[in-house]
Amino acid sequence: MSGVTRDRPLAGKRILIGKPGLDGHDIGAKIIALTLRNAGAEVIYTGLRRSPEQIARVAIDEGVDALGLSILSGSHKELVNDVFECLRKLGAPDIKVFVGGTIPRDDQAELRALGVTEVYTADMQLSAVVAGLAKALA
Repeated sequence: MSGVTRDRPLAGKRILIGKPGLDGHDIGAKIIALTLRNAGAEVIYTGLRRSPEQIARVAIDEGVDALGLSILSGSHKELVNDVFECLRKLGAPDIKVFVGGTIPRDDQAELRALGVTEVYTADMQLSAVVAGLAKALA
């Protein structure tokens, strides 16, 4: 039994939050991690300034259901592509990846074409993030 309820729609899910690249600000990543935890998920946070290889390896080692990348630096297309490449090389292309941060609307379709499940930006309600992930991981 997963323990999923209306208040805990992510119960039983393991989600990694990663901060790839040189971005030094992580308050948004921490807010998302807390929000997902409050929605029932087990959340692992890698900390700041991790390489795509480190993030992919932790995702695999932790057996996560989803991987969230928080990117504010403007290098989201390159970093997301690198993470997907690492996941493929390590034999885990099926881990769902979502992205949040400063992502221009014009870049969101390209990220989805790379395989991103969803793009979350600062103007979205936290409840929409939880609902979107619950739907994607159902």
